[in-house]
Amino acid sequence: MAKQIENKSLQKLANLRRQHKGLINLMPLQTGGMLTDAAKEALTEFGDGYSVCDFCQGSLCNVTNPPIRDFVQELLPQFLGCEVATITHGAREAKFMVMHSLAKPGDSILVDANRHYTTVVAAERVGLHVIEVPHSGHPEFRVDVNEYAPLIKEHAPKLILLTYPDGNYGNLPDAGRLGEIAQEYNIPYILNGAYAVGRMPVSMEEIGADFIIGSGHKSMASAGPVGVLGRKKKWEEIVLRKSGKYSNKEIELLGCTVRGVPLITLIASFPYVKERVNNWGEQTSKAQWFSTELEKLGFKQLGEKPHRHDLLHFDAPVLYEISKRVRERGYFLYKELKERGIWGPQPGMTRSFKLSTFAADRQQLGVVIDSFKAILNKYS
Repeated sequence: MAKQIENKSLQKLANLRRQHKGLINLMPLQTGGMLTDAAKEALTEFGDGYSVCDFCQGSLCNVTNPPIRDFVQELLPQFLGCEVATITHGAREAKFMVMHSLAKPGDSILVDANRHYTTVVAAERVGLHVIEVPHSGHPEFRVDVNEYAPLIKEHAPKLILLTYPDGNYGNLPDAGRLGEIAQEYNIPYILNGAYAVGRMPVSMEEIGADFIIGSGHKSMASAGPVGVLGRKKKWEEIVLRKSGKYSNKEIELLGCTVRGVPLITLIASFPYVKERVNNWGEQTSKAQWFSTELEKLGFKQLGEKPHRHDLLHFDAPVLYEISKRVRERGYFLYKELKERGIWGPQPGMTRSFKLSTFAADRQQLGVVIDSFKAILNKYS
């Protein structure tokens, strides 16, 4: 019996397939991370273990074959609008690196109420007291960055962080205004741009932040997990301080940053990503059009209006009412969309759902709109 179970498990491992291959993809976690053809080729070429380390002499970011050094030291800082940059194991690891380097247990950090859960987890790992700047509540959930100032005066935090945009509603707070506040109070400012860097134009220098964080697998057409961290040069020796025993190894990176496929796909996709941010105007126009069409069907878009990001969150009372009287319950929407060639909203979610219009063109989004119409007509 044990052998049969083992063989069955091994058989599953030998037949790994994605259920949504070829479907119109609206999944916010995936639309900005879809690999380019160049990245797919690089993935195969460099897929063996730590293949990017073939010519490493102790510092990965100094490797010239493949051209990691050029990417990290020249191209990435220019793209992020920062003075120096590095690769990290993800956006959450980048946040932790900064918090762990600049603060100590018992210190406070000021964050927006729309922050990602990993912001809080990273702060907790450091031992920081997390103070949240509130949002406006339903339906827009706006964060007014001017509310950071009185909380800075009250709590004297070591760091402030803004999520730009947030992963729930796609809101884009006034990051530049917060940069002015940060400079006024001389406090280090972290911009978490996991859903911005690689999708839309964003510059750390123009915003006035000290740190900018991006996610390769969310928004830079890369396999993951991989992140990027840009910063002012004055923080270089603090955040990337070296080991006392191994002089070319950074402590916060545990001696070395991302190796293998995540890094090489990030580099391979970069020329395409650098170019595509210039089309952000079309992306926002497309998202606004799509949102308007879904609201005509009885859905209610949450978050800022007019919306300025591809990530959209809808209340859908009409779908929720249907879910209460069908056999599949909340899973009926997932099933209906998949049958129509659409992937995105989380299985089981009908009362509200998130999606991203980033990777779909207008014709494909038209199919999505017509599919929602057909689903509503089917169950009316």
